[in-house]
Amino acid sequence: MSHEYETLRWPTNLDRAGIEKRLVEVREAAQRSGLDALAKSFEDLEKLTSAQLGTKVVAALTQVQEKPELRAIATQLEMVAMNLKNLKK
Repeated sequence: MSHEYETLRWPTNLDRAGIEKRLVEVREAAQRSGLDALAKSFEDLEKLTSAQLGTKVVAALTQVQEKPELRAIATQLEMVAMNLKNLKK
């Protein structure tokens, strides 16, 4: 996950497809980091309701936000969290 040059101007208009794309990146980064449970929570994204997806994002963010070594994952989750409002009910 190479987003080291992204600025604070995050997209706030990600649709479901954009959110899922970011979460696939989170899943892959979690797998590379040996965070199997976190990676597993983002499998079958297309089957999740908006509420389920939001719950998983918030839970994952809570899990990684205080760990500096997982900052890249936390950043992606923060970006997704800012866009959860765009999910259709």
